[in-house]
Amino acid sequence: MKVLIVGLGSIALKHINAIRKIDSNATIYALRSSLKAETVDRVINVFSLNEVLSLDVDFIIIATPTALHKEAIQSLLILNKPLFIEKPVYHKIDIEDIIIQIRERGIETYVACNLRFLDSLQFVASTIKERVIQEINCYCGSYLPDWRNTENFRLSYSAQSELGGGVHLDLIHELDYLYWLLGKPNVSDKLLKSSSSLQIDAIDYANYRLIYKSFVANVVLNYYRRDAKRIFEIVFEDETWVVDILANHIFANGKLIFESSQKVIDTYYDQMTYFYNCVQSKTPSFNTIEDGINVLKICIGA
Repeated sequence: MKVLIVGLGSIALKHINAIRKIDSNATIYALRSSLKAETVDRVINVFSLNEVLSLDVDFIIIATPTALHKEAIQSLLILNKPLFIEKPVYHKIDIEDIIIQIRERGIETYVACNLRFLDSLQFVASTIKERVIQEINCYCGSYLPDWRNTENFRLSYSAQSELGGGVHLDLIHELDYLYWLLGKPNVSDKLLKSSSSLQIDAIDYANYRLIYKSFVANVVLNYYRRDAKRIFEIVFEDETWVVDILANHIFANGKLIFESSQKVIDTYYDQMTYFYNCVQSKTPSFNTIEDGINVLKICIGA
């Protein structure tokens, strides 16, 4: 396996580890913007598009800060290689021109939303279409300063809106898995704020209402909750399911009906395996760049 990765931050390292588990002999190149860029074990730095053109990689991973996705994708379309794009696709909607080029070139795409591979959500996906839904509530709260203990959190990508940071974009997973499980809502609205004690310019609170034909899904996200909580609650006609995403288990009316020892970090391997199989079989993924844009439009309210 030969892979080109653009952006070499913490999320990129998770993808690299997943690739190594699939193929311990994989050749991984990183396209760097500076000749002084640090090196990563067994990752080969390259510094120009001319170098990249001769590599003949199997696929490309876009793992730059969100605000740089469009530029990175545009520069590499000439390679006509499958694109694994870290979520979200971009921080704005003005990427339609690139989507047209991707479609015309027949380039396979996948937007990396790894929670789709969490066992508890997979269990929900296998059963939810057979049930009558009355209401859905999703909540994800965590403490941004704890995310990366090695740096000033206010200097992180997540805290800076100009880099594409913000809780609504960082935690777009909730909107993504609702889109995956339920499809596009008929109507959606949102409330976005940045007024917590974190004192960052990026959005630190987001509240969404997704209106479907017979029920409403509510989503609340924040950056400032110290005791992390990530819950997906489904009120069915006859019972209520509570999916604890952090614990990877499901309770129905207080009774445990599903549990898994899988950790969220394990989903990166499952995700990469899925994408690599799509590349090998030339099969479209279940989360293309078009799907990613549909979710982004809900996220930012376009």
